[in-house]
Amino acid sequence: MDHLALARRYRPRRFADVVGQRHVADTLRSAVARGRVGHAYLFCGPRGTGKTTLARVLAMALNCPQRTAEGEPCGVCDSCERIWAGRASLDVVEIDAASNRGVDDARELRERAQYAPSDEGRHKVYIVDEAHMLTREAWNALLKILEEPPPRVHFVFATTEPQRIQQSAPPILSRCQRFDFRRIAERELVTRLQEILSAEGVAAEEEALRLLARRADGGLRDALSALDQVLAFAVPPITVDAVRSALGWVDEEWYCALLEAIADRDAVATLRLLGRAQDEGMDWVEFYRGWLEALRSLLARRLGEDAPPARADLEARWRALTDRFAVGDLLRLLHQSVALDVDGQLRRSAQPRVLLEILFVGAAFLDRTVELADVLAALGGPPPPASPDPRPAETPAAVDPTDAPLGAAPAEAAPRPVASSTPRRPAVSAVPDWWADALAEAGLGDAPWTRHLRVRHDGPRVVVELPPGWPLRPELAATASARRALERALRARLGAEVRLEVETTTTQPRPADVDPRAQRRRQLAARAQQEPLLARAVEEWELEPTEE
Repeated sequence: MDHLALARRYRPRRFADVVGQRHVADTLRSAVARGRVGHAYLFCGPRGTGKTTLARVLAMALNCPQRTAEGEPCGVCDSCERIWAGRASLDVVEIDAASNRGVDDARELRERAQYAPSDEGRHKVYIVDEAHMLTREAWNALLKILEEPPPRVHFVFATTEPQRIQQSAPPILSRCQRFDFRRIAERELVTRLQEILSAEGVAAEEEALRLLARRADGGLRDALSALDQVLAFAVPPITVDAVRSALGWVDEEWYCALLEAIADRDAVATLRLLGRAQDEGMDWVEFYRGWLEALRSLLARRLGEDAPPARADLEARWRALTDRFAVGDLLRLLHQSVALDVDGQLRRSAQPRVLLEILFVGAAFLDRTVELADVLAALGGPPPPASPDPRPAETPAAVDPTDAPLGAAPAEAAPRPVASSTPRRPAVSAVPDWWADALAEAGLGDAPWTRHLRVRHDGPRVVVELPPGWPLRPELAATASARRALERALRARLGAEVRLEVETTTTQPRPADVDPRAQRRRQLAARAQQEPLLARAVEEWELEPTEE
């Protein structure tokens, strides 16, 4: 017994049966009912969305002797049956423009269209599929008849690439009524698949049908062709595993493991996974397609939107992955992944595995997105206000010049209030003017070794105290030129001969002597070593820790 494909067996016979194209079906039905059918139509849209089907239903409605007052064909009369099945008919002709694309074919079509329909009251309908394949000369041969067609002659051009018609024959567009067919929604595809399986007496898991609908990408014919293949492979009921096995689709556990390896920065694990995929004979283009779907699903989860449900045993792993990837990281991964095949590079490559290895190993080493709040937390300060109010600068309290920390900014005696657009950081402490000025003149004002030392003026000596076991070695004790420069600056400031000495104290520094900013600075440096992006942010923005 000959098998008839599901896509043909369940092809719609009435306008009301067409799935997902109500805007087109209702318009054509109304045009038939009111006698306002155009002489030329251009049906545009993705494959498998019903362009040729609606063209046939239109031809059936125009020639059906039992047509309803609403413009619906009966679908069962001899005329409807012949047109629906695509059998030879004098009045309804289907032409494949991919193989009949030349000017001679167009001239023959034009000559045939001049003859009247076979019977009074009937209409001649020419359905030209893949119309974008017609040459410029063929379109030019049809221009006149499309502008002034004979009575009761209609043309329907179906195409998946209307832009090519726009480029090769722009005048055609003004001679046709254009209808844009949209991709059919997933829920409508699932409903239609359930209706067909119910008619076939076959049970199926709803998730299996959702998987078929999702992979059909809005095309009902693609979904029915895939379902036909699954029915030939599996024993009912139809399960998700049966669908994946029958169609050779990659199980989502592969992508889950791959994303976990990328989150762990384990490039070796990504290579091993691809090696296993190679051993199992997976199709790399199909693997890549599933990878894009997995990334998109994970991004939807991360944003809190509805995502395709995962396998029950993998749900916990997907939730964990959602917490491990920032939105920015997923967007960059998606961008890099899409760019891999933006011009068909992967599909044409002789080494698709190598391209995927480059993609996934690069993803494992991808810099992670760092939130600004995390940067501010690492700096030890609260996030800045959205709109800080300007305030006058505060006058720092004076301290005893004989016991002051080394390297802080000098205190002004009476600073004027200055309005600032950003909040000022409070100073660590105040120091004598003569010491800060001398450091600045000697070019040592920002030296890192000045953070935790103390200085005092003792007669002819200026003594820098170094606590015992302090990890920092003062540069002024190791570099003679720096020491001499600082002594000259001190003599100029103090008006007397002084010499610079470095002593090691016998007591540990008091808690007040330890700069909390320096502690946080070391913490920030340690964090920056682990997060390269944070290190670049600190360097680019010249970030400094603030006081608690």
